[in-house]
Amino acid sequence: MTPLPRHQCLIYDGPPSRHLAMLAVIIRQKLQQNFRCLYFNSLPMVAGMRSYLAAAGVDVAKETDETSLMLTSNQDHLVDGNFDPERMIQGLEDALQQALLDGYAGLWATGDMTWEFGPTKDFSKLVEYEWRLEELFRKHPQLNGICQYHADTLPRAVLQKGLIVHRGLFINETLSIINPHYHPPGTFDLEPSQEAELEELLQRICNPQAAN
Repeated sequence: MTPLPRHQCLIYDGPPSRHLAMLAVIIRQKLQQNFRCLYFNSLPMVAGMRSYLAAAGVDVAKETDETSLMLTSNQDHLVDGNFDPERMIQGLEDALQQALLDGYAGLWATGDMTWEFGPTKDFSKLVEYEWRLEELFRKHPQLNGICQYHADTLPRAVLQKGLIVHRGLFINETLSIINPHYHPPGTFDLEPSQEAELEELLQRICNPQAAN
């Protein structure tokens, strides 16, 4: 049986709060497996995640004090408000190495792509970033994570690109699948028929509840 990719994406529509409960369950599981967990998002979403983690049985204060759990809205990866793939990749690699030095089994991270790319919303470097991120995952088997794509805040073309560059698709806390439309780094040309297939898949996975 082919193992599920450790680099996955969650594509969803509707209120962002709807998927927080699912991610909270995953974070709880990763904490139990001795992973340090990073959650990147806006201040309101970080506050919401704290509540859902508590509801899932996580001692948020204890885990954050011990740095097992890191909930942050820090955007140091931006340069003059613009997304810098190099800085983001280096930051994740540094965070992984620090987690290993601190005695953790690895690092699990998730972030919202709209928030990560900053106020300019320039997604021209999205594919470059995701391919470099895939290489980072292949280089470090201790790294796990989910990229969040909120359909209500992203252009359709960005969603299609986000879909193509992930080998794994996160559906809910109990279901992830292999992406049949994954394109390895360096390949991105799409035929019209493939675009139609991508759109059909997006329609099916955009709402996580639809896959239950």
